[in-house]
Amino acid sequence: MEWLTIVISHIVGGFNWFVNHILMIYYDIEMCFSRNVDLDTLLTVYWFLFLIEFPRYYLLEIFLAIRYAVLKPFRRKLDDKARMVLFAENPLVSILVPGKNEGRHIFKLVQSLKEQTYQNYEIIVVDDGSDDETPYICRNLEERGFIHKYIRMAERGGKAGAANLGASFAQGKYIVHLDADSSLDRNAIEEILLPFYTNSKVKAVGGCVKVRNADATICTSLQALEYLKTIMVGRMVTSELGIYHIISGAFGAFERETLEKIGYWDIGPGLDGDITQKVRKAGYKVVFAKNAICMTNVPENWYKLYIQRRRWSRSLVRFRLRKHKDILLPNRNWRFINWLSNMESIFFDCICNYMWFYYLIGLLFTYTDRLLEIMVVAWLIRLAFTFIAFGVIMLVSERPREEFHLIKYLPLSTFYTGYFLRVTRLIGYTTEFFFFNSYRDKWNPRKTSIWAQAEVN
Repeated sequence: MEWLTIVISHIVGGFNWFVNHILMIYYDIEMCFSRNVDLDTLLTVYWFLFLIEFPRYYLLEIFLAIRYAVLKPFRRKLDDKARMVLFAENPLVSILVPGKNEGRHIFKLVQSLKEQTYQNYEIIVVDDGSDDETPYICRNLEERGFIHKYIRMAERGGKAGAANLGASFAQGKYIVHLDADSSLDRNAIEEILLPFYTNSKVKAVGGCVKVRNADATICTSLQALEYLKTIMVGRMVTSELGIYHIISGAFGAFERETLEKIGYWDIGPGLDGDITQKVRKAGYKVVFAKNAICMTNVPENWYKLYIQRRRWSRSLVRFRLRKHKDILLPNRNWRFINWLSNMESIFFDCICNYMWFYYLIGLLFTYTDRLLEIMVVAWLIRLAFTFIAFGVIMLVSERPREEFHLIKYLPLSTFYTGYFLRVTRLIGYTTEFFFFNSYRDKWNPRKTSIWAQAEVN
């Protein structure tokens, strides 16, 4: 029985070490906040959190929440007037659904469209060379009158090519671009059209995308929180500031005449940010419609999420720093608001990620003996910021009761957004800077990526 005594003693010893270490961290944190550290020291150690993250991602959102609450009655009156004009005119809307192997989703999408408060629309489905049962499903739906036009591309040409083909058949005044796996709130089409009638300069509108499979895994729950903060609240901020720079391909609306003028979608991956840049460069206004809700599925495991976000990160380098670099340079068509829109994204999404890496290396070498305590305090600070952000989300959300349960994931969200997403973005940016990996992404056909690369060289 001597071996059992040894095992028990090791377990007890390990437990005592763990408890003592936790107590030491607690005492260090207590000293940090109560006796040992002044404001200057806090700013020296946590400068990245207080000087970069808090002003951009939290302070602006607090002001937005206050402004939103104050102006809500005025906005309601403006929307009511726009709604009257919209229904009086009753323009035809072309709902464009391009995609490959999406047949299993089409019927659900069509059903959600049948329940819309705005009903003057046509549905155009473009099959981008599907090799499953999508042709059979879509032809059947077309014959039964569920979709107005089904177009099949015999050879895959990429999502942008499919969207352009569908747009060439569109008859509507407005084109709404949807992902096949999306589903819409009953008033989503109506809400995404309203900005066109509140401001005649608006030629493109982004919808608010939320996570449908939020309860599937911890991974999807954290993405649901992220979407609420970065898409719903974050894009409200950029839209209010006039620097909104990406209309999600899952749900966006465009004036058809404007799309014709700018040449529709350019081929190659990253079409969401690219088309938005083209609209802005043409001198038109792009806004975000918070109440136009689209529900979509997100990756349920970490590897698929990593692949998706790495691709998204590459798009920033490819389009903002490479293809549309003229926005950053003084020229005849230069506009300060477009420059600010791009620079906001480049600085906070790209440059600050490299600054964050430098910040972590500095902490590692400067506070080697107290690194764990430093990281725990940083987590507590971020957690406090996150609760503030969640309060803003609850204030502006149209369904706070349904989304409140996500509060239990706030302690984990700091690791998700603060580490996982930052590391993923760094990998995406760096590989795109040096290796042009977006042009070899299997998400898009190789032939169209080669053509897209030739366009910017």
